[in-house]
Amino acid sequence: MDNWHKRILLSLSGLLLTSTILAQETIEQVVVPDIDRRVITTDDIDTENFALSIHAGIISIEDFETTDLLVVRGDWYVTEDLFLEISYSTATGDLTSYEELVGGTPLFADEQRDFTQYNLSLGYNIFPGQAHFSDSLNFNTNFYVVIGAGNTDFLGDEWFTVTYGAGYQILLTDYLAVHLDMRDHVFDRATFGTEETTNNIELSMGLSYFF
Repeated sequence: MDNWHKRILLSLSGLLLTSTILAQETIEQVVVPDIDRRVITTDDIDTENFALSIHAGIISIEDFETTDLLVVRGDWYVTEDLFLEISYSTATGDLTSYEELVGGTPLFADEQRDFTQYNLSLGYNIFPGQAHFSDSLNFNTNFYVVIGAGNTDFLGDEWFTVTYGAGYQILLTDYLAVHLDMRDHVFDRATFGTEETTNNIELSMGLSYFF
């Protein structure tokens, strides 16, 4: 009797398993996913190790107001993040606060107010990232810091200058980038009889070409 029940149970189990397999094979997938996956591409610097850039902005020359600034820079990327930079900038100092208050004969001739600088700096990309403007506008970015030294020619004299600051780079293509820079040019000056340390803040925006 037990064997008879076992044979019936085994037969029913076999029929149930066969039915399940056949049912799974005949059921069609009702919902077919149609996902249009968005591909985001961004530009990187490929094999270019050098960059040439031109910047325009303003510089606050201590005691001589804020004036327009033009900067030309050349960069050599030693690694992907580490770079050396040479820089040349020019501006024209305005009247001092004393000259504006007192008036009369200016303290300095026009040619003495020419403000020129050149320096060599070391830079490093500390925060690489991406900027997302829309679904189709996505750019690689770098936040970098720089420190360097050079020379300032102003008021008929020259002073050793230490420069430090930071910048933000947006890579538009693999050879073109936009820069936003802020730097402080620090040098000791004895223009008014006593030596003093001056801070000359630069804010500029530029376009660089990699080659």
